Amino acid sequence: MAKAGPASVEFRNVSMRYGAVTAVDNINFTIEAGKLVTLLGPSGCGKTTTLRMIAGLEIASDGQILIGGKDVTKLSAADRDVSMVFQSYALFPHMSVLDNAAYGPTVKGLGKDEAKQMALEKLALVGLKGFENRYPSELSGGQQQRVAVARALVLEPQVLLFDEPLSNLDAKLRRRVREEIRELQQDLNLTVAYVTHDQEEALAVSDRIIVMSNARIAQEGAPRDLYEQPSNAFVADFIGDANLVDVTVKAAADGRADVAIGSATVSLPARGLGVGPAKVAIRPEALLLGEPGQAGSLPGTIRKCAYLGNHLDIMVETEVGGLFVVQYGGREMLEPGTAVSVSFANKGVTLIPPA
Repeated sequence: MAKAGPASVEFRNVSMRYGAVTAVDNINFTIEAGKLVTLLGPSGCGKTTTLRMIAGLEIASDGQILIGGKDVTKLSAADRDVSMVFQSYALFPHMSVLDNAAYGPTVKGLGKDEAKQMALEKLALVGLKGFENRYPSELSGGQQQRVAVARALVLEPQVLLFDEPLSNLDAKLRRRVREEIRELQQDLNLTVAYVTHDQEEALAVSDRIIVMSNARIAQEGAPRDLYEQPSNAFVADFIGDANLVDVTVKAAADGRADVAIGSATVSLPARGLGVGPAKVAIRPEALLLGEPGQAGSLPGTIRKCAYLGNHLDIMVETEVGGLFVVQYGGREMLEPGTAVSVSFANKGVTLIPPA
């Protein structure tokens, strides 16, 4: 049975309404074939509804959904070449690992032997060779996750969907399993749509991230673009920590702007802004603390300092308000009340276009 390769996914002006509630509001995006794209955002932003519309578990109220260039808008889940890995894994407790993995082909009417052969291949692929006869209750969370992935992969779908796949795992395991999912996706050239509310997870696994807020797309782009050039305050604050500070653009020319942050002035990429009030997003690692009285810096006072192993979390009170600072490496603790100067690194301070 020759399978089609990975397929692109395209949303054209897609909306999803439940009565008077709009869960997804006129969104457009494309997931290229063989790429991993994450839908990222807080609870209730519309990301899971979007994933369910790709799967055919929800039928869009408006717009068009194309998979591999084919219009699937009105097709049911069974008629789409898509598999989903659910948050709960949804394994059958009374069935062995092998029978769980072979479930899809069996339901599709393939012979038992062929279904098992396909399942064995995929279990080996996810590192579960030798676990075929165990039951889900005998596996760790990470192993159960892999069975769910093997079961989703067994029919070699054109698109693989993940809904918060790591939320049941502890932090260390989460890191390992997300690396495994990314490796598998790249090795097998899979098209993956991946839903999470965890921005670190999104940054780690994605080719592109679609940030959603209030049923719409706030911004989409490569992980680095979103972190370094957020298009609005929501994205700046949601992807990584950011100090959002009101500032004044004093002059702008040739794509650069002189920006007054309190009594300090910094030169930043203008991002299309002219003279007048604006906001900057300042990453905590872009704030540099030094001896008080340094030229071109803000005077500050330490409010809190917490030791977190490889870094310190510091709150500094300044004329532009409280600023959150992260210092990496074996730094000395700073006592509350200590006077410092706060200056700005060359990267990590970004003008935010007005809303």
